Amino acid sequence: MYMMKDIVRDGDPVLRKIAKPVTFPLSETDKKLAADMMEYLINSQNPEFAEKHHLRAGVGLAAPQVGISKQMAAVLVPAEDDESNTDKKTTDKYSLKLVLINPVIISNSVQKAQLFEGEGCLSVDKDIPGYVPRSARITVRYQDFSGNKQTIRIKNYPAIVCQHEIDHLQGHLFYDRINKKEPFAAESDVIFV
Repeated sequence: MYMMKDIVRDGDPVLRKIAKPVTFPLSETDKKLAADMMEYLINSQNPEFAEKHHLRAGVGLAAPQVGISKQMAAVLVPAEDDESNTDKKTTDKYSLKLVLINPVIISNSVQKAQLFEGEGCLSVDKDIPGYVPRSARITVRYQDFSGNKQTIRIKNYPAIVCQHEIDHLQGHLFYDRINKKEPFAAESDVIFV
């Protein structure tokens, strides 16, 4: 089980590398990596467990963030009451619960979306203010645990989370996308989530 001490912090070179593709069939090590990353997210979203074990809440965790340079990320986005943010209807307590293996964004909207309060990251301990422009809607192709190619369309908050995690696999951190001169500049048609 991963704890905060296992999360690689900003400044570690692994966070700036392009992660290597995962090969199939999945090794037991890769299966455990996927399970452990998802377990961290589940535990971190449980207020009692998180407080007891000093976990920062997370909605996504990429393999480089635990020191493993592989193209794998876990995403766990709690469901919102008002709308579904993916093309799949869900009755689960999560709007998106997924392990992305070798993910690629194959299409994205021109319209941008960003979090009103800005983004944070388990690997970045300091608060870095500013808007992080992302595509409001994306289509992601990834591989499942059997190696089969899957495609999912995602919008709004889950899309932002997936783009943040895919950035990790490309050696980018969220603050790379903040406008350095005007950190709170926003496009006129941006969606705030």
